[in-house]
Amino acid sequence: MPRQLSAARGLGDRIFRVQLTASGVIVLAIMAAVGLFLLLRAGQALRTRGVWDFLTTAEWQPDVHRFGIAAVLTGTLLIAAVAVTISVPLALGTALFISDIAPRSLRRTLVSMVDLMAAVPSVVYGLWGLFFLQQHVIGLSRWLSDWLGWIPFLHVDGTQPGEPLASQSVYTASTFVAGIVVALMVAPIQCSVMREVFAQAPAGEREGAYALGATRWGMIRAVVLPYGMGGIIGGTMLGLGRALGETIAVYLIISPVFTIQPHILQTGSNSVSSLIALHYGDASTFGMSALMAAGLALFLLTLAVNFTASSIVARSRSGAQSEA
Repeated sequence: MPRQLSAARGLGDRIFRVQLTASGVIVLAIMAAVGLFLLLRAGQALRTRGVWDFLTTAEWQPDVHRFGIAAVLTGTLLIAAVAVTISVPLALGTALFISDIAPRSLRRTLVSMVDLMAAVPSVVYGLWGLFFLQQHVIGLSRWLSDWLGWIPFLHVDGTQPGEPLASQSVYTASTFVAGIVVALMVAPIQCSVMREVFAQAPAGEREGAYALGATRWGMIRAVVLPYGMGGIIGGTMLGLGRALGETIAVYLIISPVFTIQPHILQTGSNSVSSLIALHYGDASTFGMSALMAAGLALFLLTLAVNFTASSIVARSRSGAQSEA
């Protein structure tokens, strides 16, 4: 009969294990408390309107019991989609450059710069996007509308391709502008996660790829990217969660509309977090319940994104390695 081996844990190990367990339980308890608080505060609005009508109604007039999050939820998803589409290639390229291409003497400086970008307040990004970026993006928005307007979400109502006198106001305060600003906000976070995972790719496999005649790009493609897939997915989903909940920067840029607006280059958009920021100060008791219902929907959406990301990362090689 084989002998069973057991390692005796010292006092320090037991204390550390208890601390980790307590920290995990506290985090889960706080998250559950937040969800329960939102559910209780949203109960009056959800009972009055009904969950299905709340999810499918675009207008927002809670005082006359005509409200829903169809428009703001669509805007939230579109802004987040634009942000992730732009930020993921930017973050991935930057992370690969820092971990595998940049000289060692330059890496620490680049890492510090990326981390500092992640620490910039969102209101600074919002003001920069409102007063600087927006006017410089109008040309790109017009070009995309002229040449790719046949794609439904790139079409702008009321414009004709190549029209020189078209008003620039139809391209301002759009989902596209807000998405670019949010992309620059979440890219440093995504880059940090990806960079840390890429740096842990096994040195032996890197050297083995070089020994077999691989170029640097061949080594990255064969070793670093497959190993770091968990980091890529995790960083992307972390950025997506941040993009879904971004408030101030989006609030400063968009022109709020309460219709489903799928044209990302056209003026007018909205998001759940901006809706709450816009109406929180003057909401009635019932209106506050409606805002809490909108917050509950955003909370559940963010949880779904994070749990999906966790399950995908756990199946990847780097995710399994980190849990071992």
